[in-house]
Amino acid sequence: MSPEYALDGIFSIKSDVFSFGVMVLEIMSGKKNTGFFKTKQVSSLLGYAWKLWAENKVVDLMDQSLRESCNENEFIKCAQVGLLCVQDEPSERPTMSQVVIILESEGAGLPTPQQPTFFMARGLSSTASSSTKPEIILETRSSYQQGR
Repeated sequence: MSPEYALDGIFSIKSDVFSFGVMVLEIMSGKKNTGFFKTKQVSSLLGYAWKLWAENKVVDLMDQSLRESCNENEFIKCAQVGLLCVQDEPSERPTMSQVVIILESEGAGLPTPQQPTFFMARGLSSTASSSTKPEIILETRSSYQQGR
């Protein structure tokens, strides 16, 4: 769900672009965005993908079943497109026609994605007992929230 819809109920074609970006990252990784728990620090697929991108290790996002047949440069390009689609500001996301052009082009210069807005953090609430499941805490880091 795009940040502008989650926060203010605003839906646009850029909300669909956000959803497309999530779907691309899910397909590439073989993991679902919801319910993804990789580490204590980063527990959403978007957060994990961003962390790997920032560390120049985005190839580690690749689903094991793709390892032998996947072109690494194409994988990186698709990950970059996915991350561009889930950017905080709708105006910074590409349109779907731009996504198609990017994916069809050879070596076109792509903008650098910005950190996605939402990521999930696991933690125990002060009322949770040790026998309960961790509470999911939705944290946002959003310039959208701040009226940017």
